[in-house]
Amino acid sequence: MTIQIGETIPAGHVMECSAFDPDNGCPINPEKIEVLAAAKGRKIVMFGVPGAFTPTCSLKHLPGYIEAAATLKAKGVDEIWCISVNDHFVMAAWGREQGAADKVRMFADGSAEYVTALGLDRDLHANGMGTRSQRFAMIMNDGVVQYLGVEASGKFEVSNVEAVLAAL
Repeated sequence: MTIQIGETIPAGHVMECSAFDPDNGCPINPEKIEVLAAAKGRKIVMFGVPGAFTPTCSLKHLPGYIEAAATLKAKGVDEIWCISVNDHFVMAAWGREQGAADKVRMFADGSAEYVTALGLDRDLHANGMGTRSQRFAMIMNDGVVQYLGVEASGKFEVSNVEAVLAAL
């Protein structure tokens, strides 16, 4: 069952790497983040993408949120989270490549457990990608969903930063 507006997000965890080895540049020190606890008392915009380094995700979705980070924060958003079914090392490298530091937190859901708990998983086995996240955006306040935009296949209309800004 897909999470609905007015519901509290489920407990669960994701992984985050925000440090890099100074000698070789590899992501280090992954941290387990309890999602519900991290959202407590805060207004969060979370968006989900099918995969790091994929075309729409890298050319439009993540860059839009990075570019609008100051505008989102001026509208009362405490943090912006990107979640994808990739490992934490890939998410850290993608965030670094895209310039997400201090703008968008890059959360890895490597086994698709959290997006499945949200009911926002997608079967892409036929495309060789396994279980992934649907493309979505959500606004939550203190862990309660206030806006949820889930894209139809091949679309990019309700999860982009413009849709989220309009919903704020």
